[in-house]
Amino acid sequence: MSRVTLSRYLIEQTRSNNTPADLRFLIEVVARACKEISHHVSKGALGGVLGSMGTENVQGEVQKKLDVISNDILLEANEWGGHLAGMASEEMDNAYQIPGRYPKGAYLLVFDPLDGSSNIDVNVSVGTIFSVLRCPNEYLSQNETLNENAFLQPGTEQVAAGYAIYGPQTMLILTLGNGVKGFTLDRELGSFVLTHENICVPETTAEFAINMSNQRHWEAPVKRYVDELLAGETGPLQKNYNMRWIASMVADVHRILTRGGLFMYPRDAREPSKPGKLRLMYEANPMSFIIEQAGGASTNGYERILDIKPESLHQRVSVILGSKQEVERVTAYHKE
Repeated sequence: MSRVTLSRYLIEQTRSNNTPADLRFLIEVVARACKEISHHVSKGALGGVLGSMGTENVQGEVQKKLDVISNDILLEANEWGGHLAGMASEEMDNAYQIPGRYPKGAYLLVFDPLDGSSNIDVNVSVGTIFSVLRCPNEYLSQNETLNENAFLQPGTEQVAAGYAIYGPQTMLILTLGNGVKGFTLDRELGSFVLTHENICVPETTAEFAINMSNQRHWEAPVKRYVDELLAGETGPLQKNYNMRWIASMVADVHRILTRGGLFMYPRDAREPSKPGKLRLMYEANPMSFIIEQAGGASTNGYERILDIKPESLHQRVSVILGSKQEVERVTAYHKE
């Protein structure tokens, strides 16, 4: 039986679902960049890529060497293809405009080049998260300067989103707005091969992921909900739950897509001015799009993540996503 590669799948989508050819080519370029990042990650200490750069990104976080390497790989792979008007990255202060010597395309690419990079040195799964938006018409002129306003679109405007996870296998998870597919990198073939045809998140679950060390800082609805989970079969939810926390969003979300579960990174009292920790544009929106397309749900505790109108490129949000029944339960506690 012939195997369906990512390229073949995208060609079929162009034919059957009117996926634009330039979007197909863009996804293929991102996938090739992810293969290169996977190679660097897998080399580890052998490639001299572990450890920190001694610099901070716009978030005030110490940059790992692989953060910078991954960011450069994605920029260099995508800037010249003619599919993009600009890019934005968690690792860069400002939006990146396609250099004038290259043709300009109709899309915007937003990415977290290496999510979970604090885990690199201990050999835990990390990944690349990306989101594709249409560039507003007013910025499509070759002479028009791109600014962050072009990117400030709610998550409902995404035309594609995905992530690559660099674990025991390298996988690419992708949605074009018609379900979620999983592709596994065949290193001998050099291609991503379709291995997960129709990824669905079960509506119910008995697993949750949250950083319990922050419990004393949580808001009351989150404390109430987690207390109910921990009460087990003698509590109001009448079943036992297991907790899993990898501290790599890509890895935690991938587990939920694989077997269900709930991921929570709520706001807490330590920084009252910040509504959460995770980045809306680079993490919350693409992951929420994927989760919803797989039948799950995603909110910030009060409203659907994808409905939030971004106010800045590096805006942070609280995130609760995964199996629909549990997301709806903890969201209802916030609204009460």
